[in-house]
Amino acid sequence: MMELTLEARSEAEVALDLSCEHLLSLQDEQGWWRGELQTNVTMDAEDMLLREFLGIRRADETQRSAAWIRSQQRSDGTWANFFGGPGDVSTTVEAYWALRLAGDPPEAPHMQSAAEFVRREGGAGSARVFTHLWLALFGLWSWDRVPALPTEVVLLPPGVPLNVYDFACWARQTIVALSIVKAHRPVRPLPFDLRELEPRGEEGMNASAAERKRPVSKRTRVLSALDRALGIYERHPIGPLRRLALARAEAWIVRRQEADGSWGGIQPPWVYSLIALCLCGYTLEHPVMRRALEGLDTFMIEDRDDANRVGAPAGLSRRLEACQSPVWDTALGMLALSDAGISASHPAMIRAGEWLLGEEVTVDGDWSVARPGLAPGGWAFEFANVNYPDVDDTAEVVLALLRLAPAREAAAGNGNGAGAGRPSLPAARSDAAVGRAVRWLEGMQSSDGGWGAFDADNLRALVRELPFLDFGEVIDEPSADVTAHALEMLAALGRANTPVARRAVSWLIDHQESDGSWWGRWGVNHVYGTGAVLPGLVAAGMDPSAQCIRRAVRWLESHQNEDGGWGEDPRSYDDPSWVGRGPSTASQTAWALLALHAAGERGEVVVRGVRWLVSTQRPDGGWDEPQYTGTGFPSDYYINYHLYRLTFPMMALGRCLGTDPAAAAGARGERASERQG
Repeated sequence: MMELTLEARSEAEVALDLSCEHLLSLQDEQGWWRGELQTNVTMDAEDMLLREFLGIRRADETQRSAAWIRSQQRSDGTWANFFGGPGDVSTTVEAYWALRLAGDPPEAPHMQSAAEFVRREGGAGSARVFTHLWLALFGLWSWDRVPALPTEVVLLPPGVPLNVYDFACWARQTIVALSIVKAHRPVRPLPFDLRELEPRGEEGMNASAAERKRPVSKRTRVLSALDRALGIYERHPIGPLRRLALARAEAWIVRRQEADGSWGGIQPPWVYSLIALCLCGYTLEHPVMRRALEGLDTFMIEDRDDANRVGAPAGLSRRLEACQSPVWDTALGMLALSDAGISASHPAMIRAGEWLLGEEVTVDGDWSVARPGLAPGGWAFEFANVNYPDVDDTAEVVLALLRLAPAREAAAGNGNGAGAGRPSLPAARSDAAVGRAVRWLEGMQSSDGGWGAFDADNLRALVRELPFLDFGEVIDEPSADVTAHALEMLAALGRANTPVARRAVSWLIDHQESDGSWWGRWGVNHVYGTGAVLPGLVAAGMDPSAQCIRRAVRWLESHQNEDGGWGEDPRSYDDPSWVGRGPSTASQTAWALLALHAAGERGEVVVRGVRWLVSTQRPDGGWDEPQYTGTGFPSDYYINYHLYRLTFPMMALGRCLGTDPAAAAGARGERASERQG
């Protein structure tokens, strides 16, 4: 950063101070941070449909949800899956249907434009299987035309192809619940149909010929034949076997309900588990159902006049979060504050560390099926998700807790009482938790040297081709971003030369893209992957002059926007022309800067990136970022993490400014001391 003028450096320091104050103001009194996770309107449409199915839909809630859905409709009449994305037929069908449920007449202009788009795309037949399933629940689609998912799948033991543990945890929880729904084939008739969505001349949805097609291969033909055979079996099951499977599936679901009433802390299995248990005879007053419904309400954001600046309408509206991310946000918040110069003994840091220690997962979950005998440890993403801790959160939490070590050392003193009275975490408790996390994380390494998020060796790609599963990624194979975060954690603990870490380094080198970038699984996309990998490799001891790092640096330099920032559109998962290309965003610019800083870059490219962050900062210390830079399922589902636009720029500014040993560092130190209280 030596190229920054003193004035420009001062502006960057002011920006860092403002962002730091803003983040501190957002901390909950219990110690955690949590930004909204904004997704697409299928969450809200399906919430309305769920309540209709259960007989608990209220007119006032419906109108507030409908207000949000209307506000997200684009000028061409469609709804998209991410900000600035193309219209999506499944999302548009579900949004349109929810508005019909809310009383919007099909003759209204906004409804007509939506229907025209759906008709152009081939009608409801061109929507995803899950949309068809929702339609079938209300008699608007034939259950015979929903691909097979026999409940008996829960009886298959681990190791047998297509058993439930072949699926990623998010898909596993969903298909077990839906297998019960498919077995019951319920219908809750509505007072209207959706024939206006079908192409002109068609006799109705069941006559639509525009169903989704898959690439034809020998395996596809075999699976299609299997689907037809299983479809026949679903209609004529073996009675005792079906009853056994239903009982096993019901018990499986109930055992996995979390303390907050959710399943996995995410919307899909939560919603479908409620429907499944309702069909199993659970009343709404049953403790399992009551906890689930009460918990679902805590994921609802009641808005007035767009209080969070997300594009909500004037007046009252409400929207559903698909998930909540307090553990992830808190770990990132601690790292951001530490990079910004906040002391490890600052009360906000200590409160956050104490809260994180209280969230440690200490019981076995589904991950233990693939790793029997491995002792539990680590952290999950949500407030309550003991069944599914993940490698990514565990790595970031450990890195955050390690930032508190200086406070413990100061509190312990140096033999003459220095540091006495300063707040700190109990060393024994923190060290024990970190130790358990390290053992668990190392044990979760897949056989190829990489890490998936929730499971080890979850690699059976066959399940991706099942006709039922077209809703996004359904396996949890190792990814560059998760592997890099795990490697960075190991390096911070002095374990960079262990066999586990060396295998991770080899995995990352082997998975570098031909253009020099890394593909990002949980963030969009190559900017995210590259932004994670370079800090991990350098932390593990790789020389910044190594060829793989130089290639990545050249890729980042060549994809910097003219304004100095970086951006990448989610369409890069499907269209190579979008790779590394998109409007500049605060989070993606920060990821690029973090990578370049780790690689030792201090030149004009970095300076321009810092200047972009400074020039686009809001007066309150945050940044605007309507773009979706988080990834749920590549190609299908994206997330706008509302704290990404704050924590990652703080990290980038703090690290870049901290590289200059000039006298200005003294002034920053004084400001950091002032912020410690």
